[in-house]
Amino acid sequence: MKKIIALVEDEPDIVELISIHLEKAGYEVKSFLDGKSFYRFLEKKVPDLLVLDLMLPDIDGLEICKHIRKNDATASMSIIMLTAKSEEMDKILGLELGADDYVTKPFSPKELVARVKAVLRRHAPVKESKKLEIHDIVIDLEKYGVSQGGKQIDLTPTEFKILELLASKKGWVFTREQILDHLWGDEKAVIDRTVDVHIRHLREKLGTSAKMIKNIRGVGYKLEE
Repeated sequence: MKKIIALVEDEPDIVELISIHLEKAGYEVKSFLDGKSFYRFLEKKVPDLLVLDLMLPDIDGLEICKHIRKNDATASMSIIMLTAKSEEMDKILGLELGADDYVTKPFSPKELVARVKAVLRRHAPVKESKKLEIHDIVIDLEKYGVSQGGKQIDLTPTEFKILELLASKKGWVFTREQILDHLWGDEKAVIDRTVDVHIRHLREKLGTSAKMIKNIRGVGYKLEE
């Protein structure tokens, strides 16, 4: 079954360009020229990934990010931001609100497709049933779920991949560069602060277990009891 990519972008030419390349890559594309029409679609179907322009005519793209992350039915959906803004703080703000990645206009359609593939890979199940456990946290790599003390925790794909990496080698210090490589591989084209933003979100969701994620100043992060 084809993965469904929702595209919210108010410029028809860009919609057509992106749609063509994503469909060639084997995805089903649902496109929307404004936020309200996307919201109506979201009531019936949750896509696998959202490509979201931040500058829309009716609803600010950042508001859409917040709406998605606050809704239990859509909280784990992948989001890639499209923005004409190249300022670092604009990118950080989008990541703060729960986006997994960003692409700055003008961009190459091939680059966007590569980013879509990279983010969706984080949701791909592993062939072998396997769980990682540390303290009261259980990471189910097959069902793509995380629980703490038996209670399910909703993580974004990026947060899940970071936790999976840290838990794979307890006590091992991973540099920001290594974490970025794990997330994006060869498609990596993001700023180091991206990791810090996602780590902070992850800590907030882990509650009392957040202290297990330790910051090694000037190096990176590790997970230990």
